[in-house]
Amino acid sequence: MNDGDGTPAAAGQGRRFGPLGTALVIIPTYNEAENIKAIVSRVREAVPEAHVLVADDNSPDGTGKLADELAAEDDHVQVLHRKGKEGLGAAYLAGFRWGLEHGYGVLIEMDADGSHQPEELPRLLTALKGADLVLGSRWVPGGRVVNWPKSREFISRGGSMYSRLALDLPLRDITGGYRAFRRETLEGLGLDEVASQGYCFQVDLARRAIKAGYHVVEVPITFVEREHGDSKMSRDILVEALWRVTTWGVGERVGKVLGRDRQPERPVDTPDGPVRSTEEKG
Repeated sequence: MNDGDGTPAAAGQGRRFGPLGTALVIIPTYNEAENIKAIVSRVREAVPEAHVLVADDNSPDGTGKLADELAAEDDHVQVLHRKGKEGLGAAYLAGFRWGLEHGYGVLIEMDADGSHQPEELPRLLTALKGADLVLGSRWVPGGRVVNWPKSREFISRGGSMYSRLALDLPLRDITGGYRAFRRETLEGLGLDEVASQGYCFQVDLARRAIKAGYHVVEVPITFVEREHGDSKMSRDILVEALWRVTTWGVGERVGKVLGRDRQPERPVDTPDGPVRSTEEKG
């Protein structure tokens, strides 16, 4: 456990966390014209004090133009226009940097398609009052998915389980993308070194947070499959995730054998209570 500046904290559970500050909800988009107005409206209604940043990858369907119209009507909405489609990870990294430069205290990842329900955002923010990072989890008690085929659920559960075992991470939902970070957490994760995309981007940030000793909490969410538009999931994203997770896992085990990986205990809260990375939870 540490306080976000690399200094170990004396007691993670008893640590006093500072105020959260203003929240920025980062919504990456690529061809989300059918969804963007509804999702921004729901965020603004769920947490009126939060700001929204639409990070658009030059969507050919006009998503960026629609986002500009929303921003013109609402000073809590901003748009980050990017040159082209570079992947989810790159869009979030650009959004994180923009948010940090503009002084936001909380930075939140949220999909544009409605699968991450804005109405659950207050729960994540409440949990963040006593944590460095909060993960919205589909696979803890109380979490669930709606309208997913069994094949998709198998891939997601299997990806989280493989990552948990390969990287020794005490998390149930490592690949999920509904997350709330304190700014100090992001500043301590070494974002300039992150190059992964898709599912792997989420795994990378989670493992960096655990490795750094940050206090991570999982809270249950209901994940709803998109109704409009196409999923951005692809075979290349899955292959990248498998390759990178395996590489990280092998590297960390070699480091332990060579005595180069001395890490603090890493408590993580789930609805079942705190667990530690030295324990394997099913």
